[in-house]
Amino acid sequence: MTKLSIRVRHTVSVSFLLSTLLAGPASAASETVLFSFGKGLDAKFPEAGLINVGGTLYGTTSAGGGHNLGTVFAIRGGVEKVLHSFGAGKDGASPQAGLIAVSGVLYGTTDKGGANGNGTIFRITPAGAETVLHSFGGPNDGNFPQAGLIDVRGVLFGTTSAGGTHNLGTVFKTTVAGAETVLHSFGLAKDGTLPRAGLVNVGGTLYGTTYDGGAHDEGTVFKITQAGAETVLHVFTGGRDGGAPSAGLTNVGGVLFGTTYDGGAHDKGTVFKITTAGAETVLHSFGAANDGQYPAAGLIDAGGTLYGTTVYGGAIGLGTAFKITPAGAEAVLHSFGGGSDGFTPAGGLTAVGATLYGATNGGGTHSDGTAFRITP
Repeated sequence: MTKLSIRVRHTVSVSFLLSTLLAGPASAASETVLFSFGKGLDAKFPEAGLINVGGTLYGTTSAGGGHNLGTVFAIRGGVEKVLHSFGAGKDGASPQAGLIAVSGVLYGTTDKGGANGNGTIFRITPAGAETVLHSFGGPNDGNFPQAGLIDVRGVLFGTTSAGGTHNLGTVFKTTVAGAETVLHSFGLAKDGTLPRAGLVNVGGTLYGTTYDGGAHDEGTVFKITQAGAETVLHVFTGGRDGGAPSAGLTNVGGVLFGTTYDGGAHDKGTVFKITTAGAETVLHSFGAANDGQYPAAGLIDAGGTLYGTTVYGGAIGLGTAFKITPAGAEAVLHSFGGGSDGFTPAGGLTAVGATLYGATNGGGTHSDGTAFRITP
């Protein structure tokens, strides 16, 4: 099995678009494009989801802005504003991950840029004042963070997709002032490698996934203490149990739910659950007729139902938003790609009341991505 590239914005051909757009979407929910990225020096190509802070949606894009190296943006009432353009001097560049809010300040990572060119941790105020807290790339430090951060009692934890002792990724922690410490270097023996997702805190222990590594080179689920003691809980085979998880996990009552980018009954990804002891169960295999394919993002829990996105699949083949119960009953809410709609959503969703919000990596009026809302 060959793993697909998760960076999707340049993989959809014009001929494919023309042939598939004629099919028209088959939506089970009401979807509205809030904003189309890409006009002039605007943000372009959002890779991650959005967060809601006081009724304003905040996010990042991997390109666009004044230097075409990515942005932080805000949307309120359908009006978008670029808060920061990356790429000036030793600033970060090309953020792949979303943001978190801690005491009214936003924190995030960039995949590139910084003093060493290997990515950064940054903070930014809602008014747009940005500060680099840490530049990755020192001796045995992590490199190229593709995931966001989590806040555990004022300490931020995250992962890098490379770097560390074996140059196969790390788990790190940092203070909000930028004092960073590597907790674990991936790549020893049958350990996981290349983590592309963030972490989740369950009772003080952190849980996450790696995209590669393990006995079958199809990724793992792991747990790690805040002191850095790491244990592999599940090794994916790339078969029916899934493979290559690029997304993090969601805690629902002490049980963890996640997605794999490939594997499953149709080799087009799965939704799975796993206990904190490591017992894994596939809840849904993507890839049946008009179903989603290749989920790159994780899930959210809203009122006992899980919601997520797939990069491809659906009625048009350009991605879906879906819902699934913890028992595994899945339904497509929206198939992306019709008309000026967005397509290939690589990021997850966020819930504000009964409404879901997210972003697509492509499509929209300028073909550079969209922000959207869905009412299930």
